[in-house]
Amino acid sequence: MNALRPIFAAVIGVVAVGVALGVEEPKPVKLKAAGKAFVETLIKGDYDAATKDFDDTMKKVMASDKLEELWKMLAKRFGKLKSHGNMRTEKAGKYDVVLVACQFEKITLDARIVYDAQGKIAGLGFLPGTTSEYKPPAYVQRDAFQEVEVKFGSSEWELPGTISMPKGDGPFPGLVLVHGSGPNDRDEAIFGNKPFRDLAWGLASRKIAVLRYDKRTRVHGAKMAAKKIYPTVKEEVTDDALAAVDLLRKTKGIDPKRVFVLGHSLGAVMAPRMGELSPNIAGLIIMAGATRPLEDLVLEQLTYIFLLGGKLTDEQKTELEKIKKQVTKVKDPKLDKDTPGSELPLGAPASYWLALRDYRPADVAAKLSLPMLILQGERDYQVTMEDFAGFKKMLANRETASLKSYPKLNHLFMEGVGKSKPEEYLQAGHVAKEVIDEISAWITKH
Repeated sequence: MNALRPIFAAVIGVVAVGVALGVEEPKPVKLKAAGKAFVETLIKGDYDAATKDFDDTMKKVMASDKLEELWKMLAKRFGKLKSHGNMRTEKAGKYDVVLVACQFEKITLDARIVYDAQGKIAGLGFLPGTTSEYKPPAYVQRDAFQEVEVKFGSSEWELPGTISMPKGDGPFPGLVLVHGSGPNDRDEAIFGNKPFRDLAWGLASRKIAVLRYDKRTRVHGAKMAAKKIYPTVKEEVTDDALAAVDLLRKTKGIDPKRVFVLGHSLGAVMAPRMGELSPNIAGLIIMAGATRPLEDLVLEQLTYIFLLGGKLTDEQKTELEKIKKQVTKVKDPKLDKDTPGSELPLGAPASYWLALRDYRPADVAAKLSLPMLILQGERDYQVTMEDFAGFKKMLANRETASLKSYPKLNHLFMEGVGKSKPEEYLQAGHVAKEVIDEISAWITKH
């Protein structure tokens, strides 16, 4: 659902590379050497060598032919690999992560390689790298608020977050930001864009406290893979969002009766479910919320992207037929939890799709008494005006629901011209000021 996230959804997995590591070297040095060697193995096209040290889980989800398919897809989508080498390490619980910057012709991606204690790679992803330093938009007043680091959630799945707290006398209304699909960080960063930081800083400049946090699938992805846990939307989205609401309600300086939830993309899809589950939410803000089944949007997005190049190629036709069969299988009443993820869209297991089967966001929203603000970019090709019309139809008689669309804005609520394209997300931008103004005025009124 999130910008370009489907491209990367299939690369989350487990990979290990066979590299002799000298015991005399410091661990970060050894890890960086292993990570660089793994990328160089991919460059050479030796996929059997690249996969020979996969742990048991990864051997099942990404054999050498799948890894080859992934690497060639990246080159086709983003151009040839021009250089690689800038590396850094980080911790993810008991796992070590090496990030190798891979500069393709059109974009820089971080190869995120997760190692377990035995030196096996417990996760592999190619995610957008940071291409430029964040520069706040003009609507941010940086001296109007301060940032407070927090942690919340259960001890096993504890998450780090940041509260942008207005300066001055409270209590202030609070807002929790809930991300789209994929292992998002607290800024919902994609390439040079940080839409959640724009929202947090823009609204905190207007006396609204905002909590944003790193997703469970980002912080604990390696642990989940090791335990063979594939989250449904409950574990990926709603559980942690509701825990964040509880934290914000208990935070000094926040009005506990005025804590709102803003969901974007998949977060917007699940926002009505959150409103249904929690009596403590003061209102919902739905940004780019789909009202149609997610499997249909996967097919629609891919078709749109392929047609940007004009006539479909034979290869693209084959790929679309494959996705159509996967979508049909999701809708099959006989779908059960044992259906392999390889037969379903994005490689997600049957449990993920089954959890969404009977959920209709607009229908749930229509039953809520909560105030709601529905926002939509008219140039968004991932969640379209057809989805916006779904909310419009179901909420037509609701005085507490406000709906607004923006002709120039895309999925990230950033301005552009003409048909929206994936390449548009490569350009650093900011959430439009009119969106910040709309949200601020709505929260202030409620």
